[in-house]
Amino acid sequence: MICLYIGTNTGSCGLITAQKDPVPLKSVEVELEVRDHVATVVSTLNYENKEDKPLEAVFVLPLPGDAAVCHFSAQIGQTQIVAEVKEKQKAREEYDDALSSGQQVCLLTESDESPDIFSLCVGSLPPGESASIRLEYVTELAVQADDGLRFCLPAVLNPRYQPQDPSLGSCFQVTSVPASLEPYSLSFSARVSSPRPVSKVESNCSLDPLQYLNTDQTQATVKLAAGHKFDRDVELLIYYKDAHQPTAVVEAGQASAEPGSLMGDPVVMVSLYPEFPQSVMSSTASCGEFVFLMDRSGSMGFRIKRRSLQTCIHSAKDTLLLLLKSLPMGCYFNIYSFGSRYEHIFPKSVEYSRQTMEEALKKVKKMKADLGETEILEPLKHIYSQPCILNQPRQLFVLTRGWVKNDKEVIDLVKKNSSSHRCFSFGTGENTSYIFINKISKEGGGHAQFITATDKIQPKVMQSLQFALQPSVIDISVTWDLPKEVSVTVLTPPITSILQGQRSLIYAQLTGQVGAAEGCVTLKYSLAGHPSENQLHFSLRPAEDTGLTVHMLAARTLIRSLEMEARDNKGERDEEMKKVVEELSIQSGVSSAFTAFIAVSKSSGEAIQGPLIPPPSDFWHISAALLGQAQNYHDIHVCNFLITATESELSVKDPLLQLVSLLEASGCWLLKPALASVLGKTSKEVANLKPASSEVWATILALIWLHGFKMDAKDEWELLAMKAASWLRAHNGNKTNKY
Repeated sequence: MICLYIGTNTGSCGLITAQKDPVPLKSVEVELEVRDHVATVVSTLNYENKEDKPLEAVFVLPLPGDAAVCHFSAQIGQTQIVAEVKEKQKAREEYDDALSSGQQVCLLTESDESPDIFSLCVGSLPPGESASIRLEYVTELAVQADDGLRFCLPAVLNPRYQPQDPSLGSCFQVTSVPASLEPYSLSFSARVSSPRPVSKVESNCSLDPLQYLNTDQTQATVKLAAGHKFDRDVELLIYYKDAHQPTAVVEAGQASAEPGSLMGDPVVMVSLYPEFPQSVMSSTASCGEFVFLMDRSGSMGFRIKRRSLQTCIHSAKDTLLLLLKSLPMGCYFNIYSFGSRYEHIFPKSVEYSRQTMEEALKKVKKMKADLGETEILEPLKHIYSQPCILNQPRQLFVLTRGWVKNDKEVIDLVKKNSSSHRCFSFGTGENTSYIFINKISKEGGGHAQFITATDKIQPKVMQSLQFALQPSVIDISVTWDLPKEVSVTVLTPPITSILQGQRSLIYAQLTGQVGAAEGCVTLKYSLAGHPSENQLHFSLRPAEDTGLTVHMLAARTLIRSLEMEARDNKGERDEEMKKVVEELSIQSGVSSAFTAFIAVSKSSGEAIQGPLIPPPSDFWHISAALLGQAQNYHDIHVCNFLITATESELSVKDPLLQLVSLLEASGCWLLKPALASVLGKTSKEVANLKPASSEVWATILALIWLHGFKMDAKDEWELLAMKAASWLRAHNGNKTNKY
């Protein structure tokens, strides 16, 4: 057997045989097509068997957890084999039969551990033969704090920690591993189109200049600059003008599919961006219990960004600083940190004051990535066991890289307690577990943010805090107004949370005579006692040139919902749900936890389409063994790709962040040399101009500096300024109402 690990390996390199001899992957080609907020990704992996005998290759592929894998094929020599979806056990049997008879066979299956990892088996690859593997998936792009749409191409399979089972002794299992220190080349190109102009495209990697394809700039292409090595995640941020526009796309059904089925009927994808009444938003809540849960496992010692000295723990501490400084007076808070064990700063949540904030900050400054493995379940259980404080809604903020193996247990726990809190998550550093971080915030009715560079911390932190300060939306309902001859079946789970300006997606199947008429969807909800609604009128005429993208995303959404229902149920109900998922997966050609892709080719070159099976049952144990000399998880951290978190204080080199760090809990600044330094003045110059008390004067100067020099970053400090203005009004009468 030979195994390929895509990522960054501290021991063995790239594609390896059982004898640990390298079999290099030659290249990876990725074509990305983005239509508005939906991405279609086609990846082609090219490799060659340089052994003198046939080999079975096993790949481990990281994919976005919400992706719908919809096509898989392989070109082995002159033979093209295309896979189809079948029930997993049948696929396994076909794979074994084909492999034992020497036939060329491929299998693609979703990991039982996590839906964001796929394994790909390529059997009986002849000596000297080249293979080209083509994988296609579709996914929705997440909206960022600055309204950009984020696409991420994962490059690393990070080690995941599973809590010890006492019956197994002291060992633990690493289910997926990083890849080689000599990464293969990556060819990456993207085509972007939207009804609105494309403003810009940014990346954490070097790009060639953006090329517009038409005069109204609604279509554009961009490529990675030459020479890029696939040694880190590739992140793309796409910006449109007037991005917050509700849309509806109707897609015609598949002509060959049975009418009345999901694939045979038209499907509509509705994107809503609820905007709350300004009168409600202006009265931001000043109460709440804010619980911060920070990852201090060894993986937080990773660099936040390649060729950067800042680590993930460093970034998490900066994030925590901003959150603590921006909390409103009168709220309650506590800080937990976790690794193999967990700690808390206070026995229970305490009232926010200057004294409690300073006590917390002193302990935060001393925090390091030194608590071992990533075990988040136990501290979460402890937090949820604490009684909620009357009239102080609980808001949970989780700062982590997210690489835990028992993620399903954690997600279920958050979901179970969703009625008593909202959960906001921050993924720190590159190569975070996007599916885990997104999922806990989704199940907790909050919002997820990803921090991969220090200059993007402030707007993301402030946006999440603003969301947390918003009153919870209740009584959410969606109604449809369609022609009498058209009925609707909603495929998306009910909307349980709405945040200001954030996209709400709804997929629905339309049955009947869908023509050129108009439909209407209405989203109703109640916010702080005020009933509100958002309405969208749309044409029922199917869009052109969308293929079956909307259908596959709708199928993926329904499959994930049914999978969770199957997991939550036991006995006959569980088996019923599995059968429904299998049928839907096979019908739509979209992968699921209970099916697999498989393709078998006769030796004559004639292609036979069939199911794909999962790798051998001991595959994940083999993965752990291939970590080479690593005796335990801590050994992985000593490689030259990492640095330990030895910083003794928060990074406040950025002037804005430094000003934030000087803010008192009450909302004022003190007239100190550090403040004068941020303002670009000496202490004497600042003191000589003082017309009022030191604190009032210092606070006025800070606000003037923010309005004069940082208006382009207003979203990052607006809450701080409101807090400071409230303090000024309380200490200086009505003279400061203009602030």
